[in-house]
Amino acid sequence: MSGRVVHFEIPFDDGERARTFYQEAFGWDLAEVPGMDYTMVSTGPATETGPTEPGFINGGMAERSEALPAPNVVLDVPDIDTALARIADLGGSTVLGRTPVGDMGFSAVFRDSEGNVLGLWESPPGS
Repeated sequence: MSGRVVHFEIPFDDGERARTFYQEAFGWDLAEVPGMDYTMVSTGPATETGPTEPGFINGGMAERSEALPAPNVVLDVPDIDTALARIADLGGSTVLGRTPVGDMGFSAVFRDSEGNVLGLWESPPGS
């Protein structure tokens, strides 16, 4: 389990207001994802494969929900189901199980031993 922070997510109550705020406050590039209620966030120079400079990560924005009640960091793992089982063994719990994200990979959401909600990311096989 690598556990690297690879992504962040920011919830919103009003998507247009939030997108305008972050574009104007920080100059982020935002792209709404067709067919999903999700906005991709680029905080620095990037290509389709990811950041082109070290020192920053990209993220996303979505409507506030039980799975995304507050800003969230997303951790990379080789296998979400294995990670969720280990998390449960250590006193955490699953908020949202392994969920496909188009052809990009899989996500899940868990609550840690302190009640914090975090995300997991599993890249598709062969990537």
